[in-house]
Amino acid sequence: MAFGWKLYGDGKTPPLGEAVAPDERLSWPRTIGIGGQHVVAMFGATFVFPLIMGLDANLAIMMSGVATIIFLLIVKNRVPSYLGTSAAFVGGVAAIRANGGDSSDVVGALLVAGVVLALVGLLIHVAGLRAINKVLPPAVTGAVVMLIGFNLAPVAAAVYWPQDQWVALATMVFVIVASLALRGFLARISILLGLVFGYLLSVLLDVTAGQITSPDATGDVVTRERINFDSVAAADWFGFPEPTWPSFSLNFSLLVIPAVIALVAENVGHVKAVAEMTKRDLDPMMGRAVMADGVATVVATSVGGSPTTTYAENIGVMAATRVYSTAAYYVAAIVAILLGLVPKFGALINIVPGGVLGGITVVLYGMIGLLGAKIWKENRVDFANPINLVPLAAGIIIGIGPVNLQITEDFSLSGIALGSIVAVLGWHVARALAPAEMKGALLREGTHPAAGTTFGHVHGDEVSPDPSSVDEVGRPGATGSATPGETRRR
Repeated sequence: MAFGWKLYGDGKTPPLGEAVAPDERLSWPRTIGIGGQHVVAMFGATFVFPLIMGLDANLAIMMSGVATIIFLLIVKNRVPSYLGTSAAFVGGVAAIRANGGDSSDVVGALLVAGVVLALVGLLIHVAGLRAINKVLPPAVTGAVVMLIGFNLAPVAAAVYWPQDQWVALATMVFVIVASLALRGFLARISILLGLVFGYLLSVLLDVTAGQITSPDATGDVVTRERINFDSVAAADWFGFPEPTWPSFSLNFSLLVIPAVIALVAENVGHVKAVAEMTKRDLDPMMGRAVMADGVATVVATSVGGSPTTTYAENIGVMAATRVYSTAAYYVAAIVAILLGLVPKFGALINIVPGGVLGGITVVLYGMIGLLGAKIWKENRVDFANPINLVPLAAGIIIGIGPVNLQITEDFSLSGIALGSIVAVLGWHVARALAPAEMKGALLREGTHPAAGTTFGHVHGDEVSPDPSSVDEVGRPGATGSATPGETRRR
């Protein structure tokens, strides 16, 4: 593990067709500038998801910087990546709060999930990716990702959207248009741009249209301003975020552990994408990367931060700049840590209006769910085969319902946890009972996303053209084919 990055050429932008390797760097001013781009790329999702989960967004941003440094150290600076807040846990966290859990219960459950993820990474490191493919074939992985996303639909519809339906609608439209009409780096931060748009629109409406009468975050109908800056004025300029110490519950832990399935797929897919772009064999780093994400999640949630995952948004920055230097990620991590030490900045984030979150969440939650369908499509999952159709259909409806199974007076399974169990165990039972011709048909399907194709980030990124077909501003070329090369925001 070395911190002595070699200077690339004369330290300036690499010529077309060449790239800066992970163990190289540009001049420090340019490296700092690229690190700043990485901060902007990860920023929107990294603080939106803590807000949605009811966690301190400023603490989450600070701990994302700490998590990124931990990740880079564990992978020996060979896999350039930023670790931001994971969306995969949002559904489980919503279920915890719906069952009476507070923020201590949330971060305790997330910490346990981090431990599980780290152990899975250790298993991959020792046993290889085939072990994951046997337990979690693409049919099962896609089903779990889908039910995690669609389980969140009632949260967007009942909690955020009603707080200001017209701002929610305008924000949603802006995000959709921005993600399609903009190009390169701006397209990759369409969620962040949408949040800024909704924020400013709320301020404008408060000035021009006055107060709004609608449900607030608790569901009570009140007359209020859409956005109130009193907490920002009262906040200090410098200080440490207030920690939230975890408390542990088996029931709550079971609600978030299924998200580990999604994290394994996206972490390993991330490594494969970076390996393709850098033309380096990173297969030996697969287990380390998953384990590093688990360790980072444990550290972040131990003080009240949010769970982490590798960010495909930042792969887009690397594709556009052709700079894969891990030095830029250390810069981004340090900037995030410094931002976390500004309470006034955190207060500004925490007053994002519910209507704005409503417009963003209807897009994001749908993206999470549809990524499950994307896994099925890429791996040619055959739903004419009852092995895939019957148990996964049951698991998805249980997860989306959500269906509740009361096991004892104090213990129940429902929603994401029960749906995931039915999908995973049901598929394996169905396979064991099925006739030979049905089992044989499974061989025509693809492998687990972690073992074969690039799994798009759960924020809604997708595999985009080969790196060689991306121009200097990150736009896909006309001749690019869909290969596991780069990812960009849709």
